[in-house]
Amino acid sequence: MDFDQLRTFLEVAKLGSFSRAAEKVLRSQAAVSAQIRQLEQEYGHRLFDRSTKSVRLTPAGEVVLEYAQQLLALRNTSMQATSNRNGIPTGTVSIGANEGTFLYVLPKVFAEYHRKFPKVKISVYRSFSHKVSEKVEEGAVDLGVFTMPVKSASLEAVPVFRDRILLMVGPRSPLFDRRSVTLEEFAQQPLIMPKTGSIRKLIEKNLRPFRDDLNITMELTSVVMIKRFVIDGFGVSLICASFARDNVRRGEVRLLDIEGLDLWRELALVYRKDRSLPLVASAFVELAKKKLLVGK
Repeated sequence: MDFDQLRTFLEVAKLGSFSRAAEKVLRSQAAVSAQIRQLEQEYGHRLFDRSTKSVRLTPAGEVVLEYAQQLLALRNTSMQATSNRNGIPTGTVSIGANEGTFLYVLPKVFAEYHRKFPKVKISVYRSFSHKVSEKVEEGAVDLGVFTMPVKSASLEAVPVFRDRILLMVGPRSPLFDRRSVTLEEFAQQPLIMPKTGSIRKLIEKNLRPFRDDLNITMELTSVVMIKRFVIDGFGVSLICASFARDNVRRGEVRLLDIEGLDLWRELALVYRKDRSLPLVASAFVELAKKKLLVGK
């Protein structure tokens, strides 16, 4: 067996699907099935029950799962130890963040990091901040990037980025030619709400006095979709300024101040306090601090 087969085995076990695992490891479904058959021949046992709609581990597969996780963890640890010894980052750095952070904040950091350390693979985990926090605490992700304050006492937070939060309006909005609005005027507009996250909490907190009269037209999970529907006139929304910079430049939206409010989103790079960061991760932290803090 080899590590590639074990990685494929773990993906099939995690996703419960040969086709989805094939997409994740960038192989055909036939190639994934062949790798699993080779493992089963080597162990002399079936590792997956394929008789149900979803693929499930057999008792033998459960045993292999535990050891496969340990073997890959040991491989990563040995690679990190070697990297730390010679001072040159190698291996994989895993980073978790939400959609907007990956799309609009981190690309320039990724580009510079890849230029400096081309042998390091960047693995991303995209999800909501609370999910990213869980992955960091579990040790499944080296670094998380999410909004401060960080609530878990087990996590260390390094502030790296501040972003203004403004009211985004589209060309069909009666507020499009304004530079600022009152909180009451904001509350009178049709609203597009994020389904979860810090922006939603800010909207709910500041519009609480008007909550009985709010007109929420849409609730969406994607910042890209929120921007699209603001442009198309479905409503207005709060957004981080960096997320809409290109849209403002193209004249698709405008960002307005809300009188009496000075709203900011502060991002931190987060990792476990009880673990020494591998060189691949500590190098990313230092580069992100330089690129993002200087950029602001």
